[in-house]
Amino acid sequence: MPVLGSTVLYTLSETDAATINQRRDDLRIVGLRVFAGIEAEPGQAFPATVTRVDGDAANLQVALDGTDVYWAPARTEGEPGEQGTWVQPSTS
Repeated sequence: MPVLGSTVLYTLSETDAATINQRRDDLRIVGLRVFAGIEAEPGQAFPATVTRVDGDAANLQVALDGTDVYWAPARTEGEPGEQGTWVQPSTS
């Protein structure tokens, strides 16, 4: 069970990566460079802050490798590397 305000590791899904890259590209097309960072790819894991807990699901603010964040609502806990899910970070 996630705890409000805690940090978990979120693994991007194909849809997440496409959404992030499209948002970045859309702003570049109109001449704005609001977001800078590496291209998002499915399977990449990033730290995320739990912003809401609803049963077994959590809303997450995912800290991307760049200047932007990604909102991932209603995500559930999964296995390490499982796309579209979060895990508790390893303590080792």
